[in-house]
Amino acid sequence: MRLCVLLCAVVGLCAAPGSVSGADRSCGDLRQFYTGKGFTLEGVPLTEISGEHLRMCPQGPTCCTIAMEGNLAGLSAQETEGLIREAGRSLQATFNNLHRSFDTYFTELHGQSERSLQEVLSPLGPLYSQNARLFAELYGDLRQYYRGSALNLDENLSEFWSQLLERTFKASTPTEVNLSEDYLECVAKQQETLRPFGDVPRDMKTKVIRAFVTARSFVQGLVVSSEVIKKVSQVSLAEECTKALMKLVYCPHCRGLASVQPCSNYCSNVMKGCLANQADLDPVWQELIDTMIQVASSFSTEPSMDVVLSSIPIRIYEAVHYLQENMDTFTAKVYQTCGSPGEPGTGSPNAHEQKKKSSSLTAFEYKPSPTAGLRLEIQVSDLSSKLRDMRQYWVQLPVALCSKLAAESNSQDNCWNGMTKARYLPGVMGDGLANQINNPEVDLDITKPIMKIRQQIMELKIMSNRLKDALEGNDVDFQDASEDISGSGSGMCLSGQCARSRPGLYAYAPETKPVGGAATPGIGVPLLLPFTVLLLQR
Repeated sequence: MRLCVLLCAVVGLCAAPGSVSGADRSCGDLRQFYTGKGFTLEGVPLTEISGEHLRMCPQGPTCCTIAMEGNLAGLSAQETEGLIREAGRSLQATFNNLHRSFDTYFTELHGQSERSLQEVLSPLGPLYSQNARLFAELYGDLRQYYRGSALNLDENLSEFWSQLLERTFKASTPTEVNLSEDYLECVAKQQETLRPFGDVPRDMKTKVIRAFVTARSFVQGLVVSSEVIKKVSQVSLAEECTKALMKLVYCPHCRGLASVQPCSNYCSNVMKGCLANQADLDPVWQELIDTMIQVASSFSTEPSMDVVLSSIPIRIYEAVHYLQENMDTFTAKVYQTCGSPGEPGTGSPNAHEQKKKSSSLTAFEYKPSPTAGLRLEIQVSDLSSKLRDMRQYWVQLPVALCSKLAAESNSQDNCWNGMTKARYLPGVMGDGLANQINNPEVDLDITKPIMKIRQQIMELKIMSNRLKDALEGNDVDFQDASEDISGSGSGMCLSGQCARSRPGLYAYAPETKPVGGAATPGIGVPLLLPFTVLLLQR
C-alpha cells in the first residue's frame, strides 16, 4: 500500500514539473513589466506555469499565457516598425535640409544674376530699356525650368536669341524704314547661318543648359530619394518577422531573464531577416548616391555654376556689342537673302545712334566675387559629405537597430540566444533576400519579394539614369516614374510637349525634431536614440 502511494506521488511530480517549479517562482516582475506596456493584469499568472501552450517562445516554465504572447508579439512588431519609421524620418529630414540648402543657394544665384541685368545692359540704351521684358522672360523661363516645368531649354534659348536679333536689327534700322513681320522673321532665320552674335549664343546655351539640367536633376534626385525612404519605411513587417521579434525581445521576460540581452549575432540574423527586402535596395541606392555626388561635384567644374549664372548678362552684352560692331556686314548679307526692307538708296541702317561708346565690358571685368566661389565650394563639400554618409543606410539599418539592443561583444557567453542564456552558435546571414534562404531565425520565402519595395528599386534605377543623362548635359524630362516603369516614357524632353505630371520638386516631408546621439559608422543619421529611448522604457 505504501509503495503504491509513493509511486503515485512520484508520478504526480513527474507529470507536473512546471506547477511545482512555478509555485516557487513569482511572476511579480513580469506583471509589473506587462502593465507598464499598457496591458491589464487579467489572466496574468501570479506564479510560473507550464509553457507547453507557447507558440513563439521556448516551451518550459513561463509567466506568459498564449494571450500575453500574442499581445507582446504585436507590440514588438509595432515598436520595431516605429523605430524604422523614425530612422526613415530622420533620413528624410536630412535630404530635405540638403534640398532647402541647395535651393536657397541656387535661387539666390539666379536672382543676383537677374538683378545685375540693368547694371550690365544699361550701356545698350533703349535697346535694353525698351526690351526689358524680353530679358525678364528669359530669366523667368530659366526659373520655371529649374522648378520642374516641361520647358525645352534649348528651344527657349534659341527663341530668345531670335527675338533679340529681330529687336536689335529693328533698333538699328532708320525709323522711316518699314520692317514687316515676315521680313523680321527672315532676319531671325539668319541666326544659325550668319551667326550675327558671334559664338556667344552657342557657347552660352551649352553652359547654361548644363548648369540648369544638373541643378534640376540634382534637386529631383533629393526628392525621389526622400520619397523612396518614406514609402519603404512604411512597409509593414511580415508575420514571420513578428514571431522572430517576439522571441528576440520579449521571450526572455516570459522566462524570467529580463536582464539578459540578446546575443549580437542572434539579433543580427533576426533584423537581417526582417529587413531582407529593404537591404535589396542597397546596390541601386549606393549607385544613386554616388551619381548624385558626381552631379554635385560637377557644379564646381570649370566653368562653375556660379560663373555661368553670374555671367549671363555680360554674355548678352558681348553678343549685342558684337552685332552692333558688325551691323553693316550683317545687314548687307541680310539684304542679299531677304531683300531690301525699305526704299532704294537708304543704304545700310545707321547703327551708331544705338551704340553707346561707353567703356567696353568684358567677361574678365565682370566676375563673381571670391566669396561666391568659396560659397559654392562649401556647398558642394557639404552636399557630398552628407550624401556619402547615407550610402550604406539600408544594410546598416539592422546594425543600428541591434547596437543598443544586443549584448556587448564580451558578453556573448551570457546572452539570450533564443532558447536560454548561452552563446549563440549559428553564423550571421548576408544582406538581402536571397541570402536568407538558410536564416535560422526568420522563415522567409525568398521567391516572393515585397513588390512595393521592388517598385522603389525601379524608381531608384530610373533616377540614376536621369542623373547620368544630366551629367552628359542631356535635357531630362522628369515625368512620373510609373510611366517609365510601364515603358511609356522616354525620359527625354525633345519637344515642348513633354508630360507635365511629375513628382513635385518642393513637396517637403513633415518637419521632424533633430535627433541626437551617436550614429553607427557609415550612417549619417541618428538612428540609435529612438531605440535607446525604447529600451529605457522596457
